[in-house]
Amino acid sequence: MDFTRPYPPDPYTLLPAPAAFSLTSSNLTDGERMPDAHAAHDQNISPALEWSGFPEGTKSFVVTCYDPDAPTPMGYQHWTVVDIPASVTSLDTGAGTPDGSGLPAGAFHTHSDGHTPGFEGAGPPPGDHPHRYIFAVHALDVDPGELGLGPDNSNAQVAFNVYFHLLGRATLTATYSR
Repeated sequence: MDFTRPYPPDPYTLLPAPAAFSLTSSNLTDGERMPDAHAAHDQNISPALEWSGFPEGTKSFVVTCYDPDAPTPMGYQHWTVVDIPASVTSLDTGAGTPDGSGLPAGAFHTHSDGHTPGFEGAGPPPGDHPHRYIFAVHALDVDPGELGLGPDNSNAQVAFNVYFHLLGRATLTATYSR
């Protein structure tokens, strides 16, 4: 199969720029290849994420992982965590388990675009160019629960609601190919 196509832009560069803050990982390095443990065909383990410097007035966070390079017209959402309290500034390695047991109290996953609960690891087609996996933490001006969303909402519904309550965003991009 021929995967020849241009790289799409980072979708966040197409939106108004909110305040920026810092996102790091003990498992990932920004701009570098993601370890196999975080791939769907390997251990499928979500990476550790830690954030700081978010805007004053932040009341909750949403965490996402998006692949703009999937061979679809709309990319691929690998992970969405909603209703993380502002007092929580990290997720441990493996927090993306399907049952949600690794998440802070009250937080929940929506389904990935593959319709799996929790984190769905990197899974580019073999032979395709390296894909970018953009991990983002979105700082919001609403308390957990005030977005009015639940685990059955789509990733597009989450993104739409985040847009109207966004104070700041931090991103970390890892790549993966096979």
